[in-house]
Amino acid sequence: MLSAGLPQGAVPKLERPGPLRERVYEALLELITTRALRPGQHLVESELAGHLGVSRQPVREALQRLNTEGWVDLRPAQGAFVHEPTEAEADQLLSVRTLLEAEAARLAAADSAKAGIITLEALCAKGEQAVAEDDVDLAAATNAEFHAKIMELAGNAVLAELAAQVDRRVRWYYTPVARQRGKQSWIEHRELIAAISARDEQRATEVMRAHTEHTRTTYHERAQT
Repeated sequence: MLSAGLPQGAVPKLERPGPLRERVYEALLELITTRALRPGQHLVESELAGHLGVSRQPVREALQRLNTEGWVDLRPAQGAFVHEPTEAEADQLLSVRTLLEAEAARLAAADSAKAGIITLEALCAKGEQAVAEDDVDLAAATNAEFHAKIMELAGNAVLAELAAQVDRRVRWYYTPVARQRGKQSWIEHRELIAAISARDEQRATEVMRAHTEHTRTTYHERAQT
């Protein structure tokens, strides 16, 4: 049952105001991307509605939208299930991420500001602490914050828009390997901060490309262990 599959406190509170179907959609998407709802898990409308404190209609609408976007699979006569990503899907997404993030790192290095560097260092310290405390969820969330900040520092609105389209899927794929990446991921983040701070565009590009490729490789390796 769903109630047995969600960690304590995992269900987000629905904030008001705003269209109910939109808030239900955002809540379910958050549960999926953080893997509180696991790939392949059966999603029962009545149980989801009960957890979120809403009727079944907005849940049904949210599941249909999530199905359209590839987060949920609607199977005839069986119901809704969290999508199980294939290795090919992961490889395609993480390859695109490498291209976007490498360019963002280059642009950030081209016009780095002290305030941005300070923010990156603070996020890095936060991520290192999460790893030390084996807080996988916080490590994954902080990793997302770190990369989003670099995208912000890049100052390219079109690049940021493209990155936003893949951001949640990247987090979805990163969460299962956050523990394996562990300290090494944040060591690479420190190297990236140094390159950006030094305004070394080539070095920042190289470090980011290697960093994102390490995540892609680790994701594929986890399926073989």
